[in-house]
Amino acid sequence: MLKIEALPAFTDNYIWLLQDAETKRCAVVDPGDAAPVLAWLQAHSEWQLTDILITHHHPDHVGGVERIKHETGARVYGPASEAIPARDHAIADADRIQVLGHELEVLAVPGHTLGHIAYFHADPTAPWLMSGDTLFAGGCGRLFEGTPVQMFTSLERLAALPANTRIYCAHEYTLSNLRFALAVEPDNAALQERLESVERMRASQQITLPSEIRLERATNPFLRSTEKAVAEAVERHSGTHPDSPAEVFAALRAWKDRF
Repeated sequence: MLKIEALPAFTDNYIWLLQDAETKRCAVVDPGDAAPVLAWLQAHSEWQLTDILITHHHPDHVGGVERIKHETGARVYGPASEAIPARDHAIADADRIQVLGHELEVLAVPGHTLGHIAYFHADPTAPWLMSGDTLFAGGCGRLFEGTPVQMFTSLERLAALPANTRIYCAHEYTLSNLRFALAVEPDNAALQERLESVERMRASQQITLPSEIRLERATNPFLRSTEKAVAEAVERHSGTHPDSPAEVFAALRAWKDRF
């Protein structure tokens, strides 16, 4: 089993470091800054970085790629339809790649960007997902390029993954996301409990990730567009009557953008 560790970057980014203790090989996901990765490698000189996985083209996810590749020779994987610096392997939906001896499935999840992908490891006992800026703990990414329908469809796809799938997203947005979620569902007991826990964690500077699909289904409003309470909250807030879960999602995203 791979060990997954967070390397903090910038203000609230996480670069995920995948480690295989047997071979002393490692990989990183979305290194927007080379410095944290190279510092870790310098402190662990017996380790070799072999792979760099990219979810989308935004600078805070790709800014360190060229320097890291130059200094380590690591292979770079990234979405085929986006301009990814120093990319060696252009990958797309349903592709399967081997990283550190483990098979990862590529999932197309457009919305935040048009070519955004996620990486899913279907371990039967402990599956995990590198979701980039599509699915966050308690929230979802802004729609910089895609449509609400595209993002809704992407989130539905991720929500259908096994309930015990661990979610490694790219930002520490959990607290602000859950405060919005509580505005949508103030009577959601699971959400109230989660928010209290996250407030304690952040007060002591603890990371709030990874999350899990089952927890997101219970507390993330962007995965709960079919819930009556969420639809009713959207109606009260917007003064409109959405005709479908996708329209509920669109109204939620617009609400969150101004929250």
